Amino acid sequence: MSYARVAVEKTTFAFDALFTYEIPDELDVREGSRVIVPFGKGNRHRVGVVFALTDERPSGAVKSVISAADDGVLLNAEMLALAEYMRETTFCTYYDAVRTMLPPGLAVYINEKHSFNISRARLAIADGELSEAETELSAKAGKCTSEKELEELLTMPENAAAVKLLSEKGIVMLHESVKRRVGDETEKAVSLADELPADIKLSPKQSAVTDTLSEVGSATVKELCYLCGVSASVVKRLAEKGVVNIDEVEVSRSELAAAKVTEKLSDIVFSPLQQRTYDGLAKLMDTGEARCALLHGITGSGKTSVFIKLIEHCADMGKTAILLVPEIALTPQTVGKFRGLFGNKVAIIHSSLSLGKRADEYKRIRSGEARIVIGTRSAVFAPVENLGIIVIDEEGEHTYKSEMSPRYHARDIAKQRCFRHKALLLLASATPSFDSYYNAKEGRYALFEMNERYSKAVLPDVKMIDMRVEAERGNRGNFSSALLDELKLNLDKGEQSMLLLNRRGYHTYVNCVSCGTVAQCPNCSIPLTFHRVNNSLICHYCGHREPMPNACPKCGSRFLYSSGTGTQRIEDEIKQNFPEARVLRMDADTTMSKYSYEQRFAEFANHEYDIMVGTQMIAKGLDFGNVTLVGVLLIDNSLYARDYIGYERTFSLVTQVVGRSGRGEKKGRAFIQTFSPEHYVLDLAAKQDYKGFYEQESEVRRALIFPPFCDLCMTAFASQDESAAANAAVIFRDMLKEQADKAGSAMPMIILGPTDSGRINGSFRAKVIVKCRNCRSFRDMMRFVMKTAYKRREFSDVSFYVDINGEII
Repeated sequence: MSYARVAVEKTTFAFDALFTYEIPDELDVREGSRVIVPFGKGNRHRVGVVFALTDERPSGAVKSVISAADDGVLLNAEMLALAEYMRETTFCTYYDAVRTMLPPGLAVYINEKHSFNISRARLAIADGELSEAETELSAKAGKCTSEKELEELLTMPENAAAVKLLSEKGIVMLHESVKRRVGDETEKAVSLADELPADIKLSPKQSAVTDTLSEVGSATVKELCYLCGVSASVVKRLAEKGVVNIDEVEVSRSELAAAKVTEKLSDIVFSPLQQRTYDGLAKLMDTGEARCALLHGITGSGKTSVFIKLIEHCADMGKTAILLVPEIALTPQTVGKFRGLFGNKVAIIHSSLSLGKRADEYKRIRSGEARIVIGTRSAVFAPVENLGIIVIDEEGEHTYKSEMSPRYHARDIAKQRCFRHKALLLLASATPSFDSYYNAKEGRYALFEMNERYSKAVLPDVKMIDMRVEAERGNRGNFSSALLDELKLNLDKGEQSMLLLNRRGYHTYVNCVSCGTVAQCPNCSIPLTFHRVNNSLICHYCGHREPMPNACPKCGSRFLYSSGTGTQRIEDEIKQNFPEARVLRMDADTTMSKYSYEQRFAEFANHEYDIMVGTQMIAKGLDFGNVTLVGVLLIDNSLYARDYIGYERTFSLVTQVVGRSGRGEKKGRAFIQTFSPEHYVLDLAAKQDYKGFYEQESEVRRALIFPPFCDLCMTAFASQDESAAANAAVIFRDMLKEQADKAGSAMPMIILGPTDSGRINGSFRAKVIVKCRNCRSFRDMMRFVMKTAYKRREFSDVSFYVDINGEII
């Protein structure tokens, strides 16, 4: 093939395409490999990925591939097809799709470095060939004492014109090299030379090294120094004599590469219900066809054991498996179980791993060393071959939907992969997404239900606490008297408790009593949250931080009032009520460090804490046998959220966190504190009645035309100019209406908005929402409107994106 069709980095959506380049005879370019190509009018060198090879020469001038960016094929045909699928369904560029599938540590970039020929510059100055600006820059360059100082000088924007002229005269030269973001981890391996020098004399320490190598064959320098009690200089001297060879060898940074099997799969004993569920799912796997199944099981029903045995069955068939979890917080417990059962066949992928470790795990998977992949959303792109099953645990969680381009859903990618491999996609949850349960009820998915807890465990007793009654009794605190009594009882019995409050910080806002001014983020139209730990006001959207003021910045009054409750305040109140209690707080502020999830959950499991207070990260997937009490605080904030999935999110959160109680041999209890105890959502969540909730919520959504009875397409606009964002939204809506009128009944849709979305991170925002059917013709229409909008001057200072079935807030 003489030509390559290449996806090039840094292209905008409006101009994104596969660009054709000629392949020089000396280059070995293959589909899925990365290359360096000239791009644009200036022919700047950029990284690209080859999507296809062809003999067909395009019309017009054709540029040539400059070089290969790395060795071998990076993406196989399946990954290239997935990239095209994402571009078509999520409105991203080709290269954005590729970037998403690869670990960041394997990314390559073009490193540019300048050099300055001072001798040639002096000659040019003497001959009067340089302008005043060129002469002045040359003088400054001659005084630079380091490469870094020279690079900073030559890349200053104000020097760009002079640098260009000096480059044309051969005085400034640009050198490019392709570098990987993170290199391989290596160490020095020592082995005896094939032929030892004749009549060589060795010292006792040198002899100890050679004797050790004769026994073990090869060892690292560090190992030899430890085993033989010598310094590194002894080994170096042996290499100089030609007695040993020292080579750089790649080593894995993966913590699972050396994992050993410590548990037996045969120790997993099924209940009759688990066995029936497993048998049905295994039968689907054995059909050799692409299938999708939904496993709806109440909390504590033993779904994880079913996953494990299905993955074992998959491994026995010589196939690979992927298990997705929604939160990084869930990976330590899950990985711990699988590591003990499958050893180094397990790999883990999530964003808390270092770039190097993620890259090494990716290579372990691609080589076939690891055949079971566990991770969060991005693990769905793991480069496994011969895929047998993908399990998506807690599949209704919003974290499986990407909020950045490409705005894909892991479930959709999993469907594509399972279809290609003729594998089983298993969606599982105690609270499935409405879409999945609807598809199961319609017969599109096979439905399996587990409605009893494992090992005769029973669901916890749930009590609703009416906080209106507490207020009438004079209790203005965050804890009802009943919940405080139960916490005291658990402390006395040595049992553990969990408290859910889905809001971090101490107070949720601070305002001036005198003038009413609320402390707001300067970049966003939301109040700042007070964090007592560092006495700061923090924006949970953009990260802005400022010290807690002593007086109102507007009127100078020192009477400031703090209100609202976050996890930090709850932690303090528990310590005030129970000074002897050991309290663990789990939220985004306490889990920023590496291994914080694993360490803190392990400490709680070892009974080093009595009470865990946390946000939604503690609500799902965790299994602590000594937890017998769960408290749900201020759930009304979630119940009355402003989006259409507020009820669904609240039902899921309450159902799941209540299910953390009584998972061992002891009976569990749960207390839900609310100002709306009669609300049907809370009542059904307390009963763990998902079917009842689905039936009631379905009636509302069908009447109002919300998913799963339609798809929602949101176009979001952002600009630092408020009127520009609003105007762009109106123009975009009108363009949509024009296209809808042309399509008529062939493409039914309801266009809503535009609406003001406030100010976030310095930009004013607006949105237009379309109720539609997500099909190719609709996406083609949206793509046409988007590209038309990019050409209009009204959008020059406005950024916008389209998201189908994302969160509408």
